Amino acid sequence: MESVSRISSLLESARELTLDAAQSARSSRSSLKTMSTAQIKKLLDSRNDREVLEGLRRVISMMYRSQPCLPFFSSVVKNVASPNIEIKKLVYIYLLSHAEAEPDLALLSINTIQKSLSDSNAQVRALALKTMSGIRVPVISQIVSLAIKKGLGDMSPYVRKAAALAIPKCYRLDPGTLPQLLEYLGTLLGDKQYFVAGAAVVAFLEICPERLDLLHKHYRGLVKKLVDMDEWSQLATLRLMTVYSRKCFPKRTRRVRKSRRDGTEGFYRDDDDEQEEEEEETGEVVEVLDPDLELLLKSIKPLLQSRNSAVVVAVARCYVNLGTQEYVNSSIGPLIALLRGPQDVQHIALYNIVSVCLTRPEAFVKYASHFLVRATDPSQVWELKLELLTLIFPHCDAYLRSIILNELEHFSGGSDKELVREAVRAIGRCAQSDSRTSARCLRLLLKQITSLDGNLAAESLTVIRHLIQQDPASHTNTVIRLAKNLDTATNPRARASIIWLVGEFSGIDGENNIAPDVLRILAKGFADEAEPAKLQIILLAAKVYLHHLNRSDIQPEVQKSTPESPGYDDLPSMGNEGFRDLDNPLDTTYQAPEPEPEHPIITLWNYILILARYDTSYDLRDRTRLYKALLAVPSSTQLASLMLLAPKPVPHTPSPSESRTGFTLGSASLVVGEEGGVNGLRGFEKLPNWVKPGYEPNPSLRDADVGTVDYDKTRIVPAGERLDSAVRDTRTASPSKTNGFGAAGLGKEKKLEDWLAESEAEEESGEESSEEDAEESEEEESSEEAEEESDDDDNERDSLVK
Repeated sequence: MESVSRISSLLESARELTLDAAQSARSSRSSLKTMSTAQIKKLLDSRNDREVLEGLRRVISMMYRSQPCLPFFSSVVKNVASPNIEIKKLVYIYLLSHAEAEPDLALLSINTIQKSLSDSNAQVRALALKTMSGIRVPVISQIVSLAIKKGLGDMSPYVRKAAALAIPKCYRLDPGTLPQLLEYLGTLLGDKQYFVAGAAVVAFLEICPERLDLLHKHYRGLVKKLVDMDEWSQLATLRLMTVYSRKCFPKRTRRVRKSRRDGTEGFYRDDDDEQEEEEEETGEVVEVLDPDLELLLKSIKPLLQSRNSAVVVAVARCYVNLGTQEYVNSSIGPLIALLRGPQDVQHIALYNIVSVCLTRPEAFVKYASHFLVRATDPSQVWELKLELLTLIFPHCDAYLRSIILNELEHFSGGSDKELVREAVRAIGRCAQSDSRTSARCLRLLLKQITSLDGNLAAESLTVIRHLIQQDPASHTNTVIRLAKNLDTATNPRARASIIWLVGEFSGIDGENNIAPDVLRILAKGFADEAEPAKLQIILLAAKVYLHHLNRSDIQPEVQKSTPESPGYDDLPSMGNEGFRDLDNPLDTTYQAPEPEPEHPIITLWNYILILARYDTSYDLRDRTRLYKALLAVPSSTQLASLMLLAPKPVPHTPSPSESRTGFTLGSASLVVGEEGGVNGLRGFEKLPNWVKPGYEPNPSLRDADVGTVDYDKTRIVPAGERLDSAVRDTRTASPSKTNGFGAAGLGKEKKLEDWLAESEAEEESGEESSEEDAEESEEEESSEEAEEESDDDDNERDSLVK
């Protein structure tokens, strides 16, 4: 009968499952069919769980489609006492979203939810605690606090985790409950279960991140549990431990000492005498890590193989901000491995890789092949890859530098304008960082100035100008070659760069310089030039004219009288004979001296001034008046030289990501950069400075044992704890009965002979026990037969008596 009832129950459950599957299939097929409010309320008020579940599903689907669901509030709340866990889940989801809109009706369900806190199912208890803390009604803040306190002593770690996550919600309801919540939080931080401790860390960061005194006794326990936590808890714990380490572990350094022996003393002494060792200091300074900090750095090393890219970046952040060079080098490989992921992960990972590479570029040289641009890379990815190539370029060998330059040359001749411009800039940064390759980089750039793309030519000329300024003396012929390209250059920026370079070199070789001739050619088409080129033409004319004035001042003045020529007193006295007879025009006894013609540079300068005077640009006219006033007075020539001919500083093009060096690794502000503001996005906090030696907390505070959670004493002891206690008890027994564990516990180490002796003794005892068992079994069989015979005799007697 029992088997029949069992089969019938199985059939009933199978029937229920079949009906549920059919109902779900029908609801999925008829999802497009809408039901009226009255029909949904009828389903919610039904006594059949299946209909109630169908009504709740429709309400929840309406809620996620942003349709009004408040008319169903009373009908939904009635089902909060349902024993069906699926119905409870849906009712709790509804309450979390709409309890704030109907606080009075929501309070009616609080008593039922409180009863669920004592349910036998741990999942129901956790859901009840989550729902009670999620109902945003400030009146129930004390009830939520009591519920959290009850959840602290729960057997199930799932419920304790829900209690930890409910602490920030309770704090947002009523900040006045903070003292109670801090007490709860201190208990949860010391929980033995890693996922409970991880949730407690998340709550800690939200309500009291500055109360690091609560972490001292739990520090080592949290560090040991860190590897087992889930990814979100790992991120929170790593962020917390980074701040804790900066505030509690001072940064100490020491100079390396090496011992040396004096070889001369060893020659004269006996060999038995010990050599005196002398120590000398070297210039190398190494960091000394605190033991607890080193415990953290070693414990998180396995997380570099995490499947979550954010965890890998968080570990790298800890190593960069807390560890030594060895730890940083160990995190570089996992960071490079993130480039195998999707494009969005690559993008974020590259920002962090560039941030580390700015400080330690030599460690990334062996990963240069990962930074080569692929055809499928989007613009935001290949920009960062090109930047990485330029950062590691000066630290590569000749072969690798040649590969990088070939790569940049290839992309500088492509069709993507953005990629071409970035490749040209990258070539310029490579030439700046390594002077040995500047000649090759310059040759690559000179090929681009004849390009039909005006933007490419302008970008190339800008980079060329920066390279020429680094070593002006050796690039005179380069400037002449660039001046010849003025006939073909059409881009205003390109022409302006060439004219500026000609002006910078206008003082070389004196009268043999090409600058006046270039100015003469440019003056012919001055009216057709763009404004940037016109401004540089005016500047070129001022420099050429200033050089002419400086050369004229250097020449010695011509004396008014010389011994060979007659002086003023030696001239014959002239009366009227010195005047020409006006009536006789043929009289040529005296002619006035003709004025000397002006120098061509002066004529050219005056012509440029007239051209600029009638130009439509206000800026051009103002600058022309400034130069004219400055060069019109001979006494201001020196001032003009200081203004126009002063040596220009050598330009240095920084890496595009150098503006992000102030942001923390792994933060969103590092990705956004200056676009988010000078101080980063809202909410960004910099890491604190290292605590000064002598101001750190006492290390003995971290020696306290990890706190244990006080559970209810009346609870049933789980099987796991029983096994642990049984193992502890058996360790005090004899070694032979505990398979050697007892010997280990007593500090004795068993040898191979002991193991063999025990195995022989067990075999002998096994044979003896088998013989004894055989004899006992025979005796038992004989006794059973005797009993059966006696029973048969008794039965026969009874039958006879009857």
